[in-house]
Amino acid sequence: MSKVRIVLAGPRGKMGQEAIKMIEETEAFELVAVIDRKREDKPKEIAGAKVYFDAEECFKEMKANVFIDLTMPEVGFSNTKTALENSVPSVVGTSGFSEEQIALLSTIASENKTGCIIAPNFALGAVLMMAFSKVAAKYFTDVEIIEKHHDQKIDAPSGTAVKTIDLIRENRQSKQQGHPEEYETISGSRGGDVDGIKVHSVRLPSLVAHQEVIFGGNSELFTIKHDSFHRQSFMGGLKLAVEKVDEIDELIYGLEHVMGLDF
Repeated sequence: MSKVRIVLAGPRGKMGQEAIKMIEETEAFELVAVIDRKREDKPKEIAGAKVYFDAEECFKEMKANVFIDLTMPEVGFSNTKTALENSVPSVVGTSGFSEEQIALLSTIASENKTGCIIAPNFALGAVLMMAFSKVAAKYFTDVEIIEKHHDQKIDAPSGTAVKTIDLIRENRQSKQQGHPEEYETISGSRGGDVDGIKVHSVRLPSLVAHQEVIFGGNSELFTIKHDSFHRQSFMGGLKLAVEKVDEIDELIYGLEHVMGLDF
């Protein structure tokens, strides 16, 4: 059986390094090229794969079955757009895309009948946390989210928190929580607000990716929590997405659709 030929963008980041290990340890996968940011030494190979600094050039020259992007929002959007325009199925772990960017990528994927999976979080437990939060929102209308990440993360709130809010809103009516005359003596102390859902972002060294979704009811609290202590936790979901993306011909936002959690 032929191997899945993979192009990876972001090979020198912490997520990229873990992805390379996962690819090397998966017999059915082969890393054939990487898309790197320009630097002075301009290496010809990383992990035995050819290095490109231009996505268009890479997809024109290199026959690939799947593209993985683990970069930054602006770069990741451009890379993924180029991949889809070249009919290369794409798996994207980069967060921070706008609704307009996702809509454009979705249009290109559908027009080219090319699969694309954008996942705010590849940790299987985190996906379950988001799906269970959607279910809980049917029964608890008051909810706040606390997400914690390492201090080098540039977007806030996290893509996971944004996706969680989107899922909760599917089962929850807009509601302003707390005292109707509540005010802040320090601006922002009550966090961000989406339809009354409060979201709080913590950025500190030593954190990786952590989230609590706290639902308040009548004399009870219901908390759904997930912790990633190492980026290795994201590799199970990433591997699953790479295996499944060639089976679809449109853009899917969220790994829950691949895991059969559409409830």
